[in-house]
Amino acid sequence: MEASGSNLLVAFGITLFAGLATGIGSAIAYFARRTNLSFLAVSLGFSGGVMLYVSFTEILRKAESLLVELHGPRQGAWMSAGGFFAGLLVMGLIDWLVPQKDNPHELTPRNELVEYQAHPGARVPDAKLLRMGLFSALAIAIHNFPEGIATFLAALEDPSLGVAIGIAVAIHNIPEGISVSVPIYYATRNRRRAFGLSFLSGLSEPVGAAVAYLVLRPYLSQGMLGVTFALVAGVMVYISLDELLPTAREYGAGHQVLAGLLAGMAVMALSLLLLK
Repeated sequence: MEASGSNLLVAFGITLFAGLATGIGSAIAYFARRTNLSFLAVSLGFSGGVMLYVSFTEILRKAESLLVELHGPRQGAWMSAGGFFAGLLVMGLIDWLVPQKDNPHELTPRNELVEYQAHPGARVPDAKLLRMGLFSALAIAIHNFPEGIATFLAALEDPSLGVAIGIAVAIHNIPEGISVSVPIYYATRNRRRAFGLSFLSGLSEPVGAAVAYLVLRPYLSQGMLGVTFALVAGVMVYISLDELLPTAREYGAGHQVLAGLLAGMAVMALSLLLLK
């Protein structure tokens, strides 16, 4: 797959922005007395809506189109579906390899985030808080790596699509940054250390982009590109259903998450229609 120098810079820039959004979450944890949980819930729902809509209407459809053109309707459709479920399987395997007690989406649910900010260190010993923060950083880095590959490849092929995916990934990285920085800060009282570890956990996204460029890009023929897009769609759907929406529901109340989800789908649909 050939790409201009400007497209490469845009793709790397989008992926870097998405990864470093963990630093935004860390900054929110520092400067806000209480995290606005309703806003987080709506934002995560919005991000999930963007990812789900773009995965099924753009990424997966593009994957099938490329594969059908190359291999025919029947084989192309089977390969597209296989790539999609392979993407789900890859993300599920990553989650399986990260113990549940160290998974960032299990460590700091709504009540603990509020408790940390309102009464630092009141419920959980400092040593345990520090361990939670450190394992959160490691687990988030592992999760962000395939996200970086997916964001980069989508942006390289279609910059406007990459922007949409990058924004969605960035939104869901914000509470991940909070989940790293809050326990580390309250355990150590060291803002620089908490921010630094949160920042580093997000760098695995651009590292994933670099791997995609250096290792995968030379092999991205039309067929490989089609399979890659199917994998990306699977990764995005898994992130939405397993991470974004359950986490949003933990933070939100009533129909806040659904409102964000529908708004994300509507904005994504409108933006894609305007760009056609």
